[in-house]
Amino acid sequence: MRARDLMVDYPTVALTDPAIDAARLLARSNLPGLIVVDDRGAPFAVLPGTQVLRLAVPVYIQDDPNLAAVIDEAAADVFLTELGERTVRDSLPPQPHELPVVDPDDTVLEVAALMARTRTPLVAVVDHGALLGAITLDRLLDRVLGA
Repeated sequence: MRARDLMVDYPTVALTDPAIDAARLLARSNLPGLIVVDDRGAPFAVLPGTQVLRLAVPVYIQDDPNLAAVIDEAAADVFLTELGERTVRDSLPPQPHELPVVDPDDTVLEVAALMARTRTPLVAVVDHGALLGAITLDRLLDRVLGA
């Protein structure tokens, strides 16, 4: 089985898109993350949903989870509004990580190894710089375990 056999069409976001819109897309489509594309439409990064949360949850609560328990429920329910005017670019880590990209001819083991190494549930399938689709961890496991 090759990457091309596992890939599906997948939504993308641009670096300049509002982070709140990315969060809405994640929730509405039940996605594990998003592929961030540059101005040319080429993959720039993979943004796991947890990175959007890291931007919305105040650092002092991330550092001391006990503080989350003292925030009243009404305030806790609207924490994503903290994203404000931040962009997808703001959600990305300051140090670029290995871009989780595979070739359509890569094997399922190569895809799995990349997911494991980069700790991402999503990889982009790229051919000569063009985004063809994506492979999610769910799809990979479904196909491998069903084979």
